[in-house]
Amino acid sequence: MKRKQTRGNAGSAKGKATKREQQAALEPNAPFQKNEEVTVDLIGLTHDGEGVGRAGGFTLFVQGGLPGETARVRVMKLKKQYGYARLEELVQSSPDRLQPPCDIFKECGGCQLQHLDYAAQLAWKRQSVVDNLKRIGKLQVAGEDGHADAGIVVHDTVGMEEPWRYRNKAAVPVGAGDEGKLIAGFYARGSHRIIDMNDCLIQHERNDEVVRVVKRIARELRIQPYNEETGQGVLRHVMTRTGVESGEVMVVLVTNGGRLPRQPEWIEQLRAQIPGLKSIVQNVNSQATNAIFGDETRVLWGSEVIYDELDGIRFAISARSFYQVNPAQTVTLYRKAVEYAALTGKERVIDAYCGIGTISLFLARQAGHVYGVEIVPEAIADARRNAELNGIANATFEAGPAEVVMPRWRKEGIEADVIVVDPPRKGCDPALLDTILALRPERVVYVSCNPSTLARDLRVLEDGGYKTVEVTPVDMFPHTVHVECVVWMVSKD
Repeated sequence: MKRKQTRGNAGSAKGKATKREQQAALEPNAPFQKNEEVTVDLIGLTHDGEGVGRAGGFTLFVQGGLPGETARVRVMKLKKQYGYARLEELVQSSPDRLQPPCDIFKECGGCQLQHLDYAAQLAWKRQSVVDNLKRIGKLQVAGEDGHADAGIVVHDTVGMEEPWRYRNKAAVPVGAGDEGKLIAGFYARGSHRIIDMNDCLIQHERNDEVVRVVKRIARELRIQPYNEETGQGVLRHVMTRTGVESGEVMVVLVTNGGRLPRQPEWIEQLRAQIPGLKSIVQNVNSQATNAIFGDETRVLWGSEVIYDELDGIRFAISARSFYQVNPAQTVTLYRKAVEYAALTGKERVIDAYCGIGTISLFLARQAGHVYGVEIVPEAIADARRNAELNGIANATFEAGPAEVVMPRWRKEGIEADVIVVDPPRKGCDPALLDTILALRPERVVYVSCNPSTLARDLRVLEDGGYKTVEVTPVDMFPHTVHVECVVWMVSKD
């Protein structure tokens, strides 16, 4: 009994020691305390655009800091190996620092890099791509680590001559401000507090005007803004699309429930106050969710779609269509994808994640035949409509998971010379990567909106027998941390 008791005590003491060790492992190793002011040297930027600072061998992330700066900061939060600090004063500024032209830049979470010179933004985005390829993909990049010629060629980021007013779509949350007044704008950084916005410098001017008009009408009609905490109120979001080439405008009112109070007045006033208005749509979202759209969409007035053009190809765009928000850079991106596909007019091309057929139709102008697959049936309906709209007969579209549809196409005798993928931020489904490796096309063109998942997927394809030749970063979203890439891969066979 004594032995058992001794063992029990020893086990108990050991358990307590383990808990102490676990607690110690969670305690910060910082040489300073929370709320203490320290001086840091900023050496980089995170993928979220925060400055990376070092002080006493400890890492602090500083919102608003830039590489090459020395700053006095206040420590706000400490973790085991890093912490977060607020910028109090710049001791030494970066030569690339600018005064942001937007009045609400420091509060708003929409842009992260307005305080950084545009040329420096482009350089940082290229370096971000390189770093991800090396760190996550374990890939060799030409010109890095002494490899002058060997490895993947990563080109300079393709920027815009005029990197403002480029967005053709705005989607803004609606809420209540001071004294319950209806406001609409963007969420403050790291929160769901809405900052009222009347002018956004990366939005097309007509989108700004539409948002101002909708707010004015909603206030005049005494429409109740949605309250996230209580689930009460009517108007949740306003979305507007502008056809940059066509001049056509769509307004989408996202409501909490199917009833839109004073609907006739809404339609009358929107039509009277918005030039070029072609479509007024209501989307119903009664769920307690961060998602903008609900499942039900109804046209209140006008057309179900508006039209726009990219490089001479006309597209019908519905309220929930995925359509790139920067049309000028979209043309650059897709032209590069077509270039990497190296088409001669005979190839069979499969476009996985084809959406409404944007890349597919670019490819179809130079391919023998293009086969587009997309899991969203509504997008496939749009793709077929867009092909017909442009008189393109050498494009076939089918709804379903690409990893299911593509093997069946192969059994039906459809062998792909080129496969193009343009996945969401989470990257390609592993089953799709396996399918690509099984189909063995001569070339793969990967269009990516996330360098980290791109690098992960390239590693899989490289291990499966492909070689990454070139990467071209394209700045689709100036003044934000996001960067798109087009990648050219060839079979090692």
